Amino acid sequence: MPDHDRPLQLVWFKRDLRTVDHWPLFEALQQGPVLPLYIVEPEFWRQPDASARQWAFCAEALADLRQRLQQLGQPLVVRVGDAISVLERARQRLGIAALWSHEETGHALSYARDRRVAAWAREHGIPWREIPQFGVIRGLRRRQGWAQHWETRMRAELAPEPQSLLRLDGLAPGAIPTSADLHLRSDPCPHRQIGGRREGQQTLDTFLRRRVNRYAGGISSPLSAFEVCSRLSPYLTWGCLSLREVVQASAPIQGRGGRQFRSRLHWHCHFIQKLESEPAIEFQDFHPFMRGIRPSHPERLQAWAEGRTGLPFVDACMRALIAHGWLNFRMRAMLMSVASYHLWLPWRESGLYLARLFVDYEPGIHWSQCQMQSGSTSINTIRIYNPIKQGLDHDPHGVFIRRWCPELAAVPDVVLHEPWRGNPDHPRPIVDPMVAAREARDRIWAIRRASGFDQLADAIQERHGSRRAGLRPLGKRRSRRTLEGAGAQQLTLDLGAEI
Repeated sequence: MPDHDRPLQLVWFKRDLRTVDHWPLFEALQQGPVLPLYIVEPEFWRQPDASARQWAFCAEALADLRQRLQQLGQPLVVRVGDAISVLERARQRLGIAALWSHEETGHALSYARDRRVAAWAREHGIPWREIPQFGVIRGLRRRQGWAQHWETRMRAELAPEPQSLLRLDGLAPGAIPTSADLHLRSDPCPHRQIGGRREGQQTLDTFLRRRVNRYAGGISSPLSAFEVCSRLSPYLTWGCLSLREVVQASAPIQGRGGRQFRSRLHWHCHFIQKLESEPAIEFQDFHPFMRGIRPSHPERLQAWAEGRTGLPFVDACMRALIAHGWLNFRMRAMLMSVASYHLWLPWRESGLYLARLFVDYEPGIHWSQCQMQSGSTSINTIRIYNPIKQGLDHDPHGVFIRRWCPELAAVPDVVLHEPWRGNPDHPRPIVDPMVAAREARDRIWAIRRASGFDQLADAIQERHGSRRAGLRPLGKRRSRRTLEGAGAQQLTLDLGAEI
C-alpha cells in the first residue's frame, strides 16, 4: 500500500511503453509514490482496426516494461476492463492524488474514452496531467509555425529514467492476457517484429551503426527495404522508443541516408496532427465532393485482401505484408492506390483491412495516408500507381514475386509481370490495369473540375497543409502540383506507416 505521508500518483501507460523519456512518470515521481498502470480495454480490441498481431506486439512490450519497472522497484500493474471502472476501483481502494499520462491521438473510441476519463477526474477532484508525447499540438487552430514548434519539442531534453520506485505492497501485478483471452481471431504473422524497448533499442542501434548508409537507395524496393529501412515504426507506435530520442540519436548521422531519414521523421507528427485537428477524417473524406463516390465491392475487396488480384507484384506485396505485419511505404501506397483506383473500393473498407495487418498501425498517419493515396484529400496530386511499372522498376527479375507467389515460379522473366500476355490460358487479372486506371482518372478529374471544388480544397489546404515549404497563394489549384504532392513518393512517410 502507498506511503500515507505522500499522496499516491497514478501513471496511466497507454501507447508509451517505456521508462526513458517518459515525462508523466518522471514528474509523478516528484510528487509521491507511483502506481504504474496499464488498462487492457476489451472494447478496443473488438474494433475493426484491431488484430491479434497488434496485441501480440503490445503484450511483449508490456512484459518488457513490467520487467524494467520491477527492477526499479514496482512492477507494472495490468488490469482488464473499462478504463473508468478500473480507475474508480483504484480510487476507492488506494486513493489517487493525481492521474498522469501522455496525450494520445488515437481512434474515435480512445477519444471518447479520454473525454469520459476527464469527466470522471473532474467529478472526483483528481487532476489529470496530460503531457505531449510527440510534436502534435492539442487545440491547434492554424498550421503557421507548426514546424518550428515541432523542432523545439524534438530538441528538448529527454526525461531521465527513474532511479527507483517505491514498492506498493499488497497489490497484485495482474496477468497480461493472451489473444485468446481477448477473443481475438487467429492471425498468423510468422515474420512479425518482437515488441519491447530492448528490441527497439537494438533495432535503432543496428540501423544507425550499419544500415542507414543504404537507406536512401534501398527504401523503395521490397527486395531491399525489409533490411535497409529503419524498422522502427512499431516501436514508435507503441512507445517503446520516444520519437524525441530517435530524432536526437540520429542527429549526428551524416550523409544522404541520415538526411533522408530525418526528413521522414518530420512527417510523423504532421500526419497525426491532421487527425488531432479533425477526428472525423477517420471515417469521412476530407473533401465533401469525394464522399460516397466508390461503392462496396466485396468480391474485389476479398481478392485484393488475399493477394489474388492476378497482378503479380500487387499480390506479392500483400502476401508479404500478411506474413510480416510490415511493408515499405511505397508498396503500402501502391496497395492503397490499386484498391482505390483500379478496383474503385472505398478507402475506409480497404483501410480497415490494412490497419489490422499493420503492427505499426498509427491511426493519425494511417487514415491521412489512406485518404491521400485514394485522392480524397483534394490537396494532393492524383497518384495512380501503375502496378506493372512498379514491379518492373522495383523487382525487375521477379525475385520478390516468385518468393511470395510461388505459383509463378516457372513463368519467364520477360512476361512475369503480365503472365497473361505470355500464355493465353493464364487467368487474367480481376481488372485490366490500364483500362481501370484510365476510368478512375477520368472520374476523379470530373469531380475536381466541378464548380466549388477548388474553394473547399483551398480551405482544407489552409487547415491541414504543410508549411515547411511555405503556404502558396490560394485559388489556382488545378494548374499546379500541391504542397505535399510534389514530393509525396519520396517524403510522405517512411515511418509510423513505415520507416
